[in-house]
Amino acid sequence: MANLLNVVSKSFNFNLGDFSLPIPYWQAILVAALVFFLIFSLAKFRRHVVDWSFKGAVFGIFVGFLLALLLEGFLILGGRTALTSVLGWKNPPKPIAAALDTGRNQLIQVLGINTLIPSSFAKNNSSVQGAVEVLQNLNPADTETVRAIFCK
Repeated sequence: MANLLNVVSKSFNFNLGDFSLPIPYWQAILVAALVFFLIFSLAKFRRHVVDWSFKGAVFGIFVGFLLALLLEGFLILGGRTALTSVLGWKNPPKPIAAALDTGRNQLIQVLGINTLIPSSFAKNNSSVQGAVEVLQNLNPADTETVRAIFCK
């Protein structure tokens, strides 16, 4: 028993770079035990919280699904979808593009929208070359209006 007390009362150096900290073995054992009990307690608490919260999980899934549908609907009306935005597709494959167009047209009919956002406004990437092309496609009266605005 005395041998065990001698071993536990000794200390070792805990080094972190240039920082050295002498820690007795009994403190290291105590800290390790307390960390174990902390992790065990948090796991037990988490289990109780999960058991209690399953009653509201159906409502949370329903609200999340509804919000995802609303967000996707607004993106479809804008000429894009979350799928094409996340994947960065400028020209999605034909079957996916056809399905997106069909879904967009059906959503437009259900909502009864009269004015649509042109697909040219829904594009993300704008450049000087794109602006020049748009200006060249304007009729002469609109071109003069733009020139008057920029040349003031």
